[in-house]
Amino acid sequence: QVQLVESGGGLVQAGGSLRLSCAASGRAFSSHAMGWFRQAPGKEREFVAAISWSGTGTYYTDVAKVRFTISRDNAKNTVYLQMNSLKPEDTAVYYCAGTLRRTYYLPGSYDYWGQGTQVTVSS
Repeated sequence: QVQLVESGGGLVQAGGSLRLSCAASGRAFSSHAMGWFRQAPGKEREFVAAISWSGTGTYYTDVAKVRFTISRDNAKNTVYLQMNSLKPEDTAVYYCAGTLRRTYYLPGSYDYWGQGTQVTVSS
């Protein structure tokens, strides 16, 4: 099993940037595809982006295209989400998740979850 801990959230003004990190421990991180999700108050959890176990494959939903970049460093057991040009509607708790399945582009594929990190974008 993989344990995941997110960090890097905070309060930022609209137009600003944040880089979220997700540190993994436990079973081989490099075997897992990783994803980022978010959940705003009163809304369902939303799939944001994903990356294959090797990092060569990435997937972005419409909310993340252009402004967000997912990456990973398997030597550091860490996955990142670089978020630029942030908007107030990006305010949410951001979660990272892991899966051994090849279908990392499907939100239902994820088995391991972190506790989340709060991102607040002020207007």
